[in-house]
Amino acid sequence: MTYAERRNLALILLAVFIALILLTGCGTTHHALPAYETPLSKTNFQHVRTTAYTAKRPAKSTRNVKRAVAVSKPPQIGSAAADWSRWPAGTVFRLLSTGQNYRVEDYGWALSGRNTIDLYMANQREMNTWGARPETIEILKWGDPQESLQFLRRHQDYRHIKRMVLELEGREKEAASLR
Repeated sequence: MTYAERRNLALILLAVFIALILLTGCGTTHHALPAYETPLSKTNFQHVRTTAYTAKRPAKSTRNVKRAVAVSKPPQIGSAAADWSRWPAGTVFRLLSTGQNYRVEDYGWALSGRNTIDLYMANQREMNTWGARPETIEILKWGDPQESLQFLRRHQDYRHIKRMVLELEGREKEAASLR
C-alpha cells in the first residue's frame, strides 16, 4: 500500500470515527415524554400550573463599558409557551393574580400533554421568584387550532410535537399512550 493510499484510508477511518461520535451524542438518546394529563375543559376561566423561563444569561463582559439604561413600561402582552393542543398558538390570556396578559407563542418538550403554561420572564431573578405555582387564567382570545395543527404537522418527527398533533386531530388515546 502506498503512502497516499494509507493516508486516504486513515482519513476515511477518522471521518467514520467522528461521524459515530457525533451521531451518538446528537439526539439519539431516548427521553420519555412527560406524564400525560387529561386536558382541561375549554372554558374562559381555567386553573393551571404555571412555570417561568427566560433567555440565557448574556456572557459577562470583561471590559468596563458604560451603558445607557432605557426605562420603559413592561410590555402589555408577555410571551408564553404551552401545549398548542391545549392552548393553540395565538391564545391570549390574563393572569387574574397579577392582571398581566400573555400570548401563547411557543411550545416545549416538558409542556407536551401537560396543563402547564410557561411564562417568559425578563431575567433570571424574576424567573426564580416566580417558580412554579397554580394560577387562575382568563382566556381573552383563543388561538386557531387549525393553524397550530398546520404548523406542527411539518415538525412531527419529534415525539412531543407528534403528541400535540394527535391531540389536535382528536386522537387523545393515541396522544396519551405516546411515550
